[in-house]
Amino acid sequence: MRSAARFVLDANVFIEAHRRYYAFDICPGYWAALATHHGGGRLCSIDRVRDELLGQTDALSQWVQQLPGSFFEATGDPAVTTWFGRIIAWVQAQSQFFLAAKEAFAAGADGWLIGYAKAQGLVIATNEVPNPAIKRRVPIPDVCNAFGVDYTDTFDLLRALGASFH
Repeated sequence: MRSAARFVLDANVFIEAHRRYYAFDICPGYWAALATHHGGGRLCSIDRVRDELLGQTDALSQWVQQLPGSFFEATGDPAVTTWFGRIIAWVQAQSQFFLAAKEAFAAGADGWLIGYAKAQGLVIATNEVPNPAIKRRVPIPDVCNAFGVDYTDTFDLLRALGASFH
């Protein structure tokens, strides 16, 4: 991964941290680091991830509401919509995935996230792992591999950003 890489965050980077290892009361530094590195131009997410996060009524959705609007980039740009269309066409052509998995992928934020990363040259931060044999869902890393989009997990994201919690 490039040392000065810019990142776009998947919903699970927020959700898993909030529910598990970086809860607000355990590690407020994680949340401060996300905001700080956004301010430094190193990371963002997309409007469709924001919509998923705001669908909850918890501390995470409250935190999301307090972020600057620029944290969640719009996905309406023609380059993004073009890549989204290509990604959806590729997913639909894959016989390994069940129809329900294809429909869920098309309706969710993941295709938009990958399209945004491809159009903008960003690295996706996600906690999903590649699984070329899976049928019940479409993993972000498998689609990234098909389209030449780099991805990383939360912990390597933090290392790349130089984040450290004391």
